[in-house]
Amino acid sequence: MVMSVKEKVKKDQDQSLSKGDFHEIILYNDDVNTFDHVIDVLIKVCDHTATQAEQCALIVHYKGKCSVKSGTLFDLKPKVKKMIEASLTAEII
Repeated sequence: MVMSVKEKVKKDQDQSLSKGDFHEIILYNDDVNTFDHVIDVLIKVCDHTATQAEQCALIVHYKGKCSVKSGTLFDLKPKVKKMIEASLTAEII
């Protein structure tokens, strides 16, 4: 069986995602941080656009939580650490 490089990479990605390598940062609502602070942190740490950050902040405010970033545990750990250092309540799931 002959596989092209594109097919092999896709197959490898699918297998890695099915093994649980895919995680999310969940940001939780609190009564301490302002919308501006949350938006600024999401822009700086999660590379959100201003619109994305504002939408996430509104979802967190009204729903209590929001998934703000997804990826590998390796990529997300430093981001969630920076968010926590900025006084946001977040975790990786």
